[in-house]
Amino acid sequence: MASGYRIGDQHALHFLTFTIVDWIDVFTRRVYRGIVIDSLRHCQMHKGLKVHAWVIMSNHVHAILSTPETALSDVVRDFKGFTSKAIVKTIHDENESRREWMLQRFVANATTTARNENYKVWTHDNHPLQMQPHFIMQRVSFIHQNPVRAGWVDQPRLPVQFGATIRTNRGY
Repeated sequence: MASGYRIGDQHALHFLTFTIVDWIDVFTRRVYRGIVIDSLRHCQMHKGLKVHAWVIMSNHVHAILSTPETALSDVVRDFKGFTSKAIVKTIHDENESRREWMLQRFVANATTTARNENYKVWTHDNHPLQMQPHFIMQRVSFIHQNPVRAGWVDQPRLPVQFGATIRTNRGY
């Protein structure tokens, strides 16, 4: 169910959270993180997506994104649609020990909405927050401290400068 948060200014800087349904720990496997990273790169190269900061946690992704020319809502829709299909296909194709359980949860969640026919991998809401200048560094810090708070790393690995297009995995 949508919370009422919407992307108003389609070209402004936004903090977004993409969450896997039922908080399933999909991204504990490198192969699924790779799908997200490859899709972000594709959106950068072909859809004008600017990735200003990001982190992939075990069951969600935080990012600060913008699209100077394309509607951000359209890019997010395409990103989530592609990654959903790729994650489900990979679950079917790989030696995934949680295959039956994960697919059952994705099918069960698909039955709760008319938007998904077979599988629902991501929750509908992205909780987009348009970034105001005084909150940008706070959100960047939140993103980079997330794996520290989770105990995955001792210190965040920060980009060289804020606003640079991120092209490589941050290692978390």
